Amino acid sequence: MVLHPARLRDAILADGSVVDVELDGSRVARVSPASGEPLAAGDLSLEGHLLLTAPADPHAHLDKALSWEAVRPPRGDLRTAIASWRAYIATVDSAEIEARATRAAETYLANGTVAIRTHVDVPADGDPIRAVTALSRVRDAYAGRLHLEIVALAGPDTTDARVEAALDAGADLVGGAPHLADDELSDLHRLLDIAERRGVGVDLHADEDLSHGSTLAAYADRTRDWAVVRSAGHCVRLSTMEPGQFDDVAAVVADAGIGVIANPITNLWLQGWEHPVATPRGIAPLDRLAEAGVLTAAGGDNVRDPFNPLGRADAFETAMLLVVAGHLSIEHAWTAVTDGARAVMRLPEAGPREGAAADLLAVRAGSLPEAMATAPADRLVFAAGRLVARTQTTRWIDPGIGKETAP
Repeated sequence: MVLHPARLRDAILADGSVVDVELDGSRVARVSPASGEPLAAGDLSLEGHLLLTAPADPHAHLDKALSWEAVRPPRGDLRTAIASWRAYIATVDSAEIEARATRAAETYLANGTVAIRTHVDVPADGDPIRAVTALSRVRDAYAGRLHLEIVALAGPDTTDARVEAALDAGADLVGGAPHLADDELSDLHRLLDIAERRGVGVDLHADEDLSHGSTLAAYADRTRDWAVVRSAGHCVRLSTMEPGQFDDVAAVVADAGIGVIANPITNLWLQGWEHPVATPRGIAPLDRLAEAGVLTAAGGDNVRDPFNPLGRADAFETAMLLVVAGHLSIEHAWTAVTDGARAVMRLPEAGPREGAAADLLAVRAGSLPEAMATAPADRLVFAAGRLVARTQTTRWIDPGIGKETAP
């Protein structure tokens, strides 16, 4: 197997063209029509594979991932999920968190995601850095294959000192959920104070409720002139705002340069329980936000934990939900989990285009609609030009009575 290919041969691009892609170390040097020449040393055949930008996930929770079956929470809304998680996490140690996070990270990587920003809880009591330390070990273990960023996720009852301890222990950004506080604007500003004091970026859970929330606009207004990375996840309140109110909020968010990250699978699960008839769907309206000039992206969020019982850690799943539940075009949905996600994370441009970083995903499909519809398991994943994961499957179908053949 060629781990550091010089050329990727006979790949199909999203526009239907078949090309050869020359790599220069970690970057794409040249994309040209397929030559048809025999494979040479250093060549890797991608015949029958669609070549895409490798996904990035700007909003994950690896510390919670794969805990659903251990927790078995009652069905319910966001606050029920929070209570279930807090009861469980008090019973496990750092090694348990690291083991689950490692399994989830490997699944993301095998599915094609080469960059993840994960929120990690900073608890109000006990060891404030237990989970951050566990995720830092995962980050170190996968360095060079998976870019991993850690957000210190502080609840309203988490003190400033505990957040700063998490930053000292390896967290990269300040996070929180100020819309859950009794005084949401006060909690918003105290989190922003910490980030400003430390000179780090911010990624907040914002207005994750269908009926109320005003933190996003205040967040944008406060940080309008900040140079650090700033983004906001969920923002489901935007989906139920009247047009005039939405336009006002979208304008201030666009002007401030804050990225908005939709998380369809988790918000489809958590939102709307109080509406048994004509249940509203809680997904940030990425199409309308993009039209307003807001930087948009989407994340997989929770994978089989108290906040979402399902999930495959697969960008095709996230994109598919944006299409069928969020009414995005197939192309826009895929951009949200690739170029848009990278832009929100301020990662370099990537993909099968000259001069871009060679973070690439090859999937056995003939087109982007086919790939999104079927999510084929056959994939090759490249991080900085290096093959870091490959999945191959076999299929056998009974040919019928009287036509038996060995599988």
